[in-house]
Amino acid sequence: MDRLWTIGLRLTCHVVVTPSAAPDPRDPEIVAFGARVRHLRVEAGMTQEELAAASDLHWTYIGQIERGKRNLTYKNVLRIARGLGISPSELVAV
Repeated sequence: MDRLWTIGLRLTCHVVVTPSAAPDPRDPEIVAFGARVRHLRVEAGMTQEELAAASDLHWTYIGQIERGKRNLTYKNVLRIARGLGISPSELVAV
């Protein structure tokens, strides 16, 4: 009687996926914008939580912006400007 042998083979593959929408945290323009948001927020005497509430955004999102880890949409630039009580052009001034 013939025996049937089964050999199991296990392959493991590790893939690192980076979302294409995620900005490079070293992008100097994104880092500079985040620093500007932080400067204006502190100048206004606001905490990240207060700015988030005034901008209808989450406070962790504000922190990520200030650390240069988020590339904002135009809508969120408008929200932050409104939260700071300034015009969008003042917020993005270079």
